[in-house]
Amino acid sequence: MHEGNRTEIATLGEFGLIKHLTEDIKLENKESVYGIGDDAAVLSYPDKQVLVTTDLLMEGVHFDLVYTPLKHLGYKSAMVNFSDIYAMNGTPKQITVSLAVSKRFCIEDLEDFYDGVKLACQQHHVDIVGGDTTSSVTGLAISITCIGEADKDQVVYRNGAKETDLICVSGDLGAAYMGLQLLEREKAVFQGEKDVQPDFAGKEYLLERILKPEARRDIIESLAKAGIKPTAMMDISDGLSSELMHICSQSKTGCRVYEERIPIDYQTAVMAEEFNMNLSTCALNGGEDYELLFTVPLTAHEQVSQIEGVKVIGYITKPDLGCALITRDGTELELKAQGWNPLK
Repeated sequence: MHEGNRTEIATLGEFGLIKHLTEDIKLENKESVYGIGDDAAVLSYPDKQVLVTTDLLMEGVHFDLVYTPLKHLGYKSAMVNFSDIYAMNGTPKQITVSLAVSKRFCIEDLEDFYDGVKLACQQHHVDIVGGDTTSSVTGLAISITCIGEADKDQVVYRNGAKETDLICVSGDLGAAYMGLQLLEREKAVFQGEKDVQPDFAGKEYLLERILKPEARRDIIESLAKAGIKPTAMMDISDGLSSELMHICSQSKTGCRVYEERIPIDYQTAVMAEEFNMNLSTCALNGGEDYELLFTVPLTAHEQVSQIEGVKVIGYITKPDLGCALITRDGTELELKAQGWNPLK
């Protein structure tokens, strides 16, 4: 948050504020016919399926501004929406950004937030085509809607997994959750102290995973290049076990996942030990990794195994076998969705 040079939001008024935050936005997608500046944006998708996703983020529930820089928050808010479009095997094209802000925030704060949103958009070639700002008495609320596209025959849903399909996951899991634990611990240690810089040396990856996640467009591109269309897919926002159970319940299947195959980064393992937490539990239930979880036919085993950053972690079974984790010593444990539940 900006100390020092603060320009109160009221000095610009609502339309002035929107103009100020968005006047340098240039549209780069041909589908974006008209962006900010009228009553509605105009988009054109003559021969594509149009994908729409939306996210509402509330201060104190989804993010804590004690340790989240506003630029990172803007970046992440956009990125998690792109991730949902990629999870449908689509390409994000436009977003709208709406904010409810209290008097605590100044124009410089909102510029920081928008800088983060714009950076994410530049990296993924997404146009900002609209939004709204209003005042709030409770803190910051962020609502982002993302529109994407896919060829009619390329959209991937959660309900297409078939028996014997392989279960694949991108990247590594549990790191964002460990980053969050680390930030929460340091926040508690330094409560109320000004200008404290905790020492995060050797833990940078964990912080990056929670504060600056990256949507996996690269994996979607690699799958397309390999000629693989997943049978089911979703992104891992609430934890591997709960996402896998979504796929299985919607596909009416069971699954077997091998504990030793779940990809985990070294820093995640070190941190779990420091917190005396079970590493596999963190990887299965952590959430906020924004990696892709997908299933492919058994016949694609060789091609999918060659894609960098993808691991086969198990397979889909008949529904009556249920969803289970095979532990390192060969025990079958029923998978439980202990993932993050925002309504708890």
